Amino acid sequence: MPQIRTVNITRYVTPLREGGSLPAIVEADDGFLYVLKFKGAGQGAKALISDFIGAEMAREMGLKVPEVVFAELSEGFGRTEPDEEIQDLLQFSTGLNLGLHYLSGSITFDAVVNDIDALVAAKIVWLDAFLMNIDRTARNTNMLIWHKELWVIDHGASLYFHHNPENWEEQAAKPFQQIKDHVLLKKSAPLSEVNDTILQKFTPEFIDKIVDLIPEVWISSDPGISRDLYRDFLKLRLKNSSKFISEAENAREKLV
Repeated sequence: MPQIRTVNITRYVTPLREGGSLPAIVEADDGFLYVLKFKGAGQGAKALISDFIGAEMAREMGLKVPEVVFAELSEGFGRTEPDEEIQDLLQFSTGLNLGLHYLSGSITFDAVVNDIDALVAAKIVWLDAFLMNIDRTARNTNMLIWHKELWVIDHGASLYFHHNPENWEEQAAKPFQQIKDHVLLKKSAPLSEVNDTILQKFTPEFIDKIVDLIPEVWISSDPGISRDLYRDFLKLRLKNSSKFISEAENAREKLV
């Protein structure tokens, strides 16, 4: 796994108002632009954790994902911001946030217009069924075309077990019924064609490495979650892969 860099935010450029959590384009001290996800937004640090886990898992699968960075927001940043909503968000987000390299000039993936390889589609469907990602629909694909290649972004609306972690074991064993709304389901190859390869990559050691990289400040922001909770959930979810694969395949057959 690549080492995750930490950058300091130096300039707030513009909000991305199409995102419910009001992410923004910012500039960092390395001179690059990033899409910044704020820990002070509605879902808090949990959304950053699921976004981080999803991005690094997608990268391990060979999917194209913008570089992820930990982005430090200094105290007092944005005091001159005239928009009160944005100013409050910046104040609540002092400290470590999540940034993704900004793909300047990219366009939103359109399943009607843009072609996609069936095996690539299967990998994305598999990952979203595994992570229980409810936000890869025709209405909001969370995929971009950049330099004629497909890039996956934004896994913040996944791993929602952590909002109600008491029954995490039950949730880890559940199929993912919302997969029927996945924008790539109809274009996907059977998930069995990618399942074995993915499971070989997603070893217990790999899960441990990803979870160990989650910043402690995000974990400690909520007494209901812990590093071991994510570790145990992800490993148990993998053991139950046949359940979410079966759900996805049944839904796919109704479309094809």
